[in-house]
Amino acid sequence: MNVSIFGAGNMARGIGARLVAGGHSVTLFGRDAAKVQTLADELRKAAKPGAAVSAAKIGDPVRDDVVVLALYYGANVEVARKLAGQFAGKTVVDISNALNNTYDGLTVAPDTSAGEQVQAAAPAAHVVKAFNTTFAGTLVSGKVAGQPLDVFIAGDDEGAKKTVAKLVTDGGLVAVDAGPLHRSRQLEALALLGITLQGPNKLGFGSAWKLIH
Repeated sequence: MNVSIFGAGNMARGIGARLVAGGHSVTLFGRDAAKVQTLADELRKAAKPGAAVSAAKIGDPVRDDVVVLALYYGANVEVARKLAGQFAGKTVVDISNALNNTYDGLTVAPDTSAGEQVQAAAPAAHVVKAFNTTFAGTLVSGKVAGQPLDVFIAGDDEGAKKTVAKLVTDGGLVAVDAGPLHRSRQLEALALLGITLQGPNKLGFGSAWKLIH
């Protein structure tokens, strides 16, 4: 598959690493051309044969059917709103958590979520919540304590969820269907809990949530 990633930060690096490891091609979008190019070069070295990596800039047309918004909350909603027309019919992955300035609470009301707000901003897109409970560093390796990462997936379009699940499993991770998009509320709360556990337990953002069965 061909996937567009908006962002060139740590989460873009982690998700991009899993995508190219799974043999998928990636186009990176960002405002800082040098940063985007640096990440593209890095991912290209790690890509499987046949997996292309290219750099683009904000404003270039989005041609891929899958888009990952590897952006902070607020920026993701803004991009979704501005590009709602281009995102129509596409699978749009939201990875964000609406964290407050002290990273100990969420800024959205309990009856909504960042994922649902992205959907409202781009109503014709098929928004899927994924990767919001996985830390960037763990995504690069794909494992914690020898166990593949679980990626919890929520969305209202079954086809879009299956598409994201394939990208996840191709990258060596485990896809867990968490239900409809409104389950983003619980997934974002789970992510917040994971963040608040890091400091007191000296985890160094190297932990992961795992569903054992």
